[in-house]
Formats: sequence, C-alpha cells, structure tokens
Amino acid sequence: MQPLQPLRVDWVATPPPGAYQRRQPRFLPRYQGPPSYPVPPRWGFPLLAWRWPTSVMGDASAPVSVDQVRSQARAASNALGLAALMAVWAAGSEIWRYVLLALSRFGALSPTTVSVSDALVVSSSIVTWVSSALAIVLTLLWLRRARDAAADAAGYAPSRSDLQVVVGLVVPGMNLVVPGSTAAELEHAALREPVDQRPNPSRLVRVWWALWVANALFVTFTLAWSFRSSVQALADGVLLHAVADLLTASVAVTTVLLVRRVTTLLLPVDPSAVRFMRVVGVKDAPAPPLRAQRYAGSAR
Repeated sequence: MQPLQPLRVDWVATPPPGAYQRRQPRFLPRYQGPPSYPVPPRWGFPLLAWRWPTSVMGDASAPVSVDQVRSQARAASNALGLAALMAVWAAGSEIWRYVLLALSRFGALSPTTVSVSDALVVSSSIVTWVSSALAIVLTLLWLRRARDAAADAAGYAPSRSDLQVVVGLVVPGMNLVVPGSTAAELEHAALREPVDQRPNPSRLVRVWWALWVANALFVTFTLAWSFRSSVQALADGVLLHAVADLLTASVAVTTVLLVRRVTTLLLPVDPSAVRFMRVVGVKDAPAPPLRAQRYAGSAR
C-alpha cells in the first residue's frame, strides 16, 4: 500500500467583478474646416502693445508705472501752457491800461475804450488765477507720482514726505527754499545718483528756482504796493502787475521744461535713439586665460 501524496494547488488572485470600470472608447470628432460666421465677428484683441502689468488697480502699495508719470506730465504741461498764455494776456491788458493812462494826460478818453480795457484786465486776471490754480494742482499730482517712480528707480526714498512738500509750498518763507530743493532731489533720484552724494542741480533747475523766488518776492511786493492810494502809485502798480504776470508766465514755461526733463529721465532708453557701436581694437588688455587641456581619451 503506497502512502498518500499531498495535492498540488495553484492559487490565482483575480479582482472582483466591478472593481474596475471599463474605459469608454474616446470619440474623436472629425475636422469640419475653419469656423464660419453668418456675419463678421465683432470681437477681437485690443489695438495696443501687450506688456506685463506693473500695478494693480486699487493697490496703493503697487509701484508707480512710468506710463502714469507720462500721462500726468502731459496733463500738467497742457495746464501750465494754458496758464502761461493767460498770464501773457493779463500782462498785455495791464500794459494797454498803462498806455491809456499815459494818453489820458493829454485829453479825455472814450468811455467805451476805458470799459473794454477794464473788462480785459478783470477777465484776464480771473482766468489767469483759475488756470494757475489748475496748473498747480496737476503739477503737484505729477510731482507725487514722479517722486514715487524716481524712488523706485533709484532704490531709496525721498528725504521729505508728500505732506512736508505741500507744507513747504504753502508756508511763507519756506516756499522759497523747499520747492528748489525738492526739484534738485527729484532730478538727483531720476538720474539714479547714489543716496550719499550731494545733489548737484542742473542749469534748468537753477533757472527755475531763481524765477520761482523772483516771482514770489515780486508778487508779494506788488500786493504790498497796491495798498498805496496816490495817483502815481496806482500808475506804477499797473506796470508792477504786468511784470508780475510776465514772471508768472516765465515760471510756467520753465516748469513745463522741468517736467519734461524729469519725465524723460524716468522713461526707459529708446533703442532707436541709441547709437550702435562696434569694437575696433583693444589696447593694453590682459591676455585671456587659457582653457584647460583635455585628456587624450576625453569626449568632446
């Protein structure tokens, strides 16, 4: 009788039914040709150059873009130009009034001529004050954005805050010093000069500063002169008002030049304006280091 041998069993593991879902066959649509529209489509991309956004609307901490400075400079320049024209008009009206005063010494003047002269003087003075106030507001808005853009470009903050600059423009005495130093510091930062270097204002900034001080002092002197009541003082006051209007026009024109200069310094360099150069020769240059030698069996 032979002993019983154990049965040999092979275990096979299979997943239970429903463990895997059968992959549905992917339906690939046939190409039907380019799209067609019953009418010309009205949508499309905007006609502008694509660029990376530099700021987010509503974010006060976002950096000021140069485009914003340029748009503010354009608005300020237009307002300053208008103020300069109105100041020249006011100066012409004052000069005409002085001529009429000189002619009145030899005879009576026509009432119509005197009325027209008075109307021109009053209207030109009002328009000059309104346009000058608008120009000052727009220039201050440009100054705020230009200071922020110059600080981002130079890498350091301005020495005065915006509130200190406004106070320096309003307080008598300080308004003779703060505007010029602020313009010099702004130009210094726009030129990307180091923070530890003393600002060296350009000739344009110095001329603008001198005209600003002369205009402020002369306007103050003219207002003080207007309290005199003699006939000769009134006649001299007409000439003083004409000179003050001309100084105001000169300040407005130089401010336009200053705004354009600082804005140009903040703008990136135009590649079309750069002169291309090529290297013709190199003198007294050290010899270039030799490359390491390769082994005989090294792969190239």
